[in-house]
Amino acid sequence: EVQLVESGGGLVQPGGSLRLSCAASGFTFSSYAMTWVRQAPGKGLEWVSAMNSGGVTSYVDSVKGRFTISRDNANNTQYLQMNSLKPEDTAVYYCAKNRGSWWGNGMDYWGKGTLVTVSL
Repeated sequence: EVQLVESGGGLVQPGGSLRLSCAASGFTFSSYAMTWVRQAPGKGLEWVSAMNSGGVTSYVDSVKGRFTISRDNANNTQYLQMNSLKPEDTAVYYCAKNRGSWWGNGMDYWGKGTLVTVSL
C-alpha cells in the first residue's frame, strides 16, 4: 500500500524558513518523480515543485530562488526547504507520487497534507 506522510508544517513569521518532509512507503521510491502541491485557504490547488527520479527539478515561478526540493532515496523521503517565506505561501502542502519517473506523467497518490502558516 502506497503511503505518503507529510510533516514539518507550522507557524512561521514572514522571512522565516521551514523544511517539509514526506515519508514514502509501499513503492520503489527512487524510481518515481515526486511533486509538492499546495492549497491556500479558499483557493484551488497549485503545483509548487517536482523532482524526477534522476534529480531534475522544476518550480513554479513564485517560489523560484526561495524553495528547494530534494530527496533521500536511501530513506524514502522527499523534502521541500522553504526560505524567505511570505504570507502568500500560507497553504496546506501536499506531497504526491507521480505515475512514472517524470512529473509530466501526472500524480496518482497524495498525502494528507501539512499546514504552513506565514504570519506575524
